[in-house]
Amino acid sequence: MKWETAPSSYISNSSSWMMEDSLKSTIWTPVENKLFETALAKFDKDAPDRWQRVAEMVPGKTVADVTIYECLVWTPQI
Repeated sequence: MKWETAPSSYISNSSSWMMEDSLKSTIWTPVENKLFETALAKFDKDAPDRWQRVAEMVPGKTVADVTIYECLVWTPQI
């Protein structure tokens, strides 16, 4: 396999598209919130594939996006 160096114009723009993708997954619309709540109610909290199934019900969200809920629930209040 032959590797080539990417032009600097590709590299300088690469961080902005990565940030845009990151922002898209962290900003939730009201519709996404409702789909998420519906999915949480639908799948048992002890189901081994719960987060995968929840993510599948919220278009554009990943398992990592939806599992943040678990972190928020278990974060102690200050």
